Amino acid sequence: MARKIGSRYTANQILGRGSAGTVWLGEGPDGPVAIKLLREDLASDQELVGRFVQERTALLGLEHPHIVTVRDLVVDGNDLALVMDLVRGTDLRTRLERERRLSPEAAVAIVADVADGLAAAHAAGVVHRDVKPENILLDMRGPLGPGGAHPALLTDFGVAKLIDTPKRTRATKIIGTPDYLAPEIVEGLPPRAAVDIYALATVLYELLAGFTPFGGGHPGAVLRRHVTETVVPLPGIPEELWQLIVQCLAKGPASRLRASELATRLREQLPSLAGLPPLEVDEPESEEAEGVPEEPLPTAASPVRRRGAVSLVPGSRPDSNRDTHTSMRVPAPDELAGGAHGTARAPRPSGSPRPGSARHRAAARRRKLTLTIAGTLLVAALGYGIWSTSTDDTPPQNTETTSTP
Repeated sequence: MARKIGSRYTANQILGRGSAGTVWLGEGPDGPVAIKLLREDLASDQELVGRFVQERTALLGLEHPHIVTVRDLVVDGNDLALVMDLVRGTDLRTRLERERRLSPEAAVAIVADVADGLAAAHAAGVVHRDVKPENILLDMRGPLGPGGAHPALLTDFGVAKLIDTPKRTRATKIIGTPDYLAPEIVEGLPPRAAVDIYALATVLYELLAGFTPFGGGHPGAVLRRHVTETVVPLPGIPEELWQLIVQCLAKGPASRLRASELATRLREQLPSLAGLPPLEVDEPESEEAEGVPEEPLPTAASPVRRRGAVSLVPGSRPDSNRDTHTSMRVPAPDELAGGAHGTARAPRPSGSPRPGSARHRAAARRRKLTLTIAGTLLVAALGYGIWSTSTDDTPPQNTETTSTP
């Protein structure tokens, strides 16, 4: 059902739902638009509304080929909405779900586009704070780039900052998505431009490997890994590209590249990546191997919860369990120090089952059954051998009659 948003826009169809609100396909004075309507509880927060109005100028001034342009910010009664350009395409999370991992050339081309967009935003004093595949849109109507990659655009600028008010988070809360949070955010420091570089390097790692470098298991464990562990090398990519990733995942913000430098360095890598296939590596072990139960397998009554995003295109799915702007408690120093210092979880050999998964449990049951049968046969064989020896080695009775002199 259509609804009016302010005096200039009409929201016609829901495209997707996220933790911050609902994205609608809408119509404005200049044609189709995407309208992100924030949740009612956010719209009723006067402090947030004031911040929303303050951010208007900065957000409307962000114009770049690799940024989804915010056309308008609407405050009307209980409605609080961002009106954005409509991107005809899909989001990067959806492509990852379909392909699991991308070729190095396509992955680097996409991340270079996003780095260009971040460079423009950082120059304008705007930090995104929630860079992840869900917030990267692929323009299917744009020209194909290296590796067959569609142009990438970063969306949802300003939403994390709008929601992250002192009233909501206080000093003991952090806002973000655990897999992509920079160490300084986990430690309670204010977000600077370097947090976007760390998150974007995490996205690049995920595009290449099919999983994030520090993800897996309880969010608290993920946060600790960001602070205490170093990233595991990925086999099969050029050393120079790997060193770029490592530098941008540095624990110290000052050691990371700036967005413009990252974009330039990535594009310099493209010729050496032409023709390279996707990497052959599987997700590493997680806490599931330590006895943490995995989610139950989906049934017809409980469909799969995908890690999809709020996409600004028709036919997109609801947001996933990787909530945007998840509010988490800042771990205490002793909790961070309690983790194992060293290298993060090592990837598994390609094709081996993930510990705790249905395949892993089935394989474990088969191994247990095989060992039980083998043990039974061995015991039987040993018993037979003992019985056979005892019957074969008994000396014959002496039947010879002897006489005494």
